[in-house]
Amino acid sequence: MGAPEPSRPALLVPLPLPAPEPARRTAPLRVLTRLRAGAEVAVTRYADPVREPAGPGEAHLAAHEDTRDPGQLDLADVIFRDGAPDDPRLGPPDRWTAEVLARHPHCALAAYVTGPASCVVRTRDGDRLRLAAGAEADADPAAYASAVHAWLAAGRTRAALLADDLTVRTGSTAHHVVVTAEVDDAVPGNGTRQAPPATPPAGRSTAHADGADAPRAGRRSPRTGS
Repeated sequence: MGAPEPSRPALLVPLPLPAPEPARRTAPLRVLTRLRAGAEVAVTRYADPVREPAGPGEAHLAAHEDTRDPGQLDLADVIFRDGAPDDPRLGPPDRWTAEVLARHPHCALAAYVTGPASCVVRTRDGDRLRLAAGAEADADPAAYASAVHAWLAAGRTRAALLADDLTVRTGSTAHHVVVTAEVDDAVPGNGTRQAPPATPPAGRSTAHADGADAPRAGRRSPRTGS
């Protein structure tokens, strides 16, 4: 610029130190689910992805996006994370869930936990649902997402969830979960538009290491149960 150096040093306002955020320790979860009478799903989770849980029901793998074992993300049926809906690092829940399904073609359902009793989930078919329990609920909303995955994997319909809501049983406690449909944006004519199903990124393998087909909403665990 050709300007001379100032005679006095520049006075800068120091940036505040960021609030400390302790590292979160997560582990992949083996989830055992069992459909009961009505729109009720019993959910039991185990922090050991190696062993199949004992008992009747269907098992699936659920993993936090920041899991300590990131290799399990390519095998997970449900991938979840928690954060504020307007967190600029993650984007809104609808965008994050779509990106997760695009990055992990074997994932059947992505869940963004937005609060202590609520989450937004997106299925492989592109459906987006908001799950919200009452203020008295004390279960992890990711357990509600696993219940929705189990419901759809068993061939039950989204319409039934919207009509009757969902009861998630953890241990001896039943949690009433209100299920509402969400859309990504509005368009003229029919008023709503669902996002298209996420597709795998180019060049990404679409098969497990063992050669299994990519899962869909109706994919079951290889383990059989009642």
